[in-house]
Amino acid sequence: MSSGRWDTHGIEMTADRVIKRFASGDDGRADREWRGLTLLSAHAPGLAPEPWEADLAAEKPVVAMFRLAGVPLRGTVLGTRELGALAEALAALFAAVPPDVIRKVPLRPGRPSELVGHLGRWEAEMRPRAGGLVRRAMEAGLGSVAHSGLEADASQEVPEVFGPGDGNLANYLWDGTRVQVVDFEDSGRSDRAFELAEITEHVGSWVETPLDAPAFLGQFDLSPAEAARLQECRRLLALVWLFLLAGDDPAHPRNFPGTAEKQAGRLLELLG
Repeated sequence: MSSGRWDTHGIEMTADRVIKRFASGDDGRADREWRGLTLLSAHAPGLAPEPWEADLAAEKPVVAMFRLAGVPLRGTVLGTRELGALAEALAALFAAVPPDVIRKVPLRPGRPSELVGHLGRWEAEMRPRAGGLVRRAMEAGLGSVAHSGLEADASQEVPEVFGPGDGNLANYLWDGTRVQVVDFEDSGRSDRAFELAEITEHVGSWVETPLDAPAFLGQFDLSPAEAARLQECRRLLALVWLFLLAGDDPAHPRNFPGTAEKQAGRLLELLG
């Protein structure tokens, strides 16, 4: 979910290219970026930047790609055309990589089972310092996740797809006609429900210009198993974001005052 890692790479942009220079010990981010670009170039050309070249063995790996035109969707009002184009891009991305190929792609980082595994540590660190609405939402969210079954990876009832791995709408570019996708450093084998939950529950999808989540999700024909998993994944991610926002450094805040309290209300609403 790209939760707060702002120093994973530097970016150089020219008129026609984007060059990402990853930090030493990048935890496989450059490999995942290059794999995502090459997979989509082969199976869904035009949906993502065309890969140009990479040096993955360097101390600070480099991945270069051709530059896309377009404006990031984050912070913009998404009308019917934009929402439709976003859903169309994601549907194409999910359908792009054939099942026999996706089975060979490593699981993406930050999947539900990993996030559930982190909750115990986050709870020990954060809940004693939280109070009021934030604490109440944390307790309710932890209780819900304990019975969600998300500690295990998706069952065979939920098809595996290639997932971009970051729900930030800044990674979806609108050129006035279509949406294209960038940033694959957390990509890998995933499922539609979790990837869609990543988008609806990303803090950038509601704290600035809210995404119409029902209108967006209503454009996907999910199976009953996917629909149930989507709801559980949304609750899990809303809880994860609550921990992240509640842990904001008061001396150097990254978010507006009251954002954690708003996130707590959002989680409680999802819990029904």
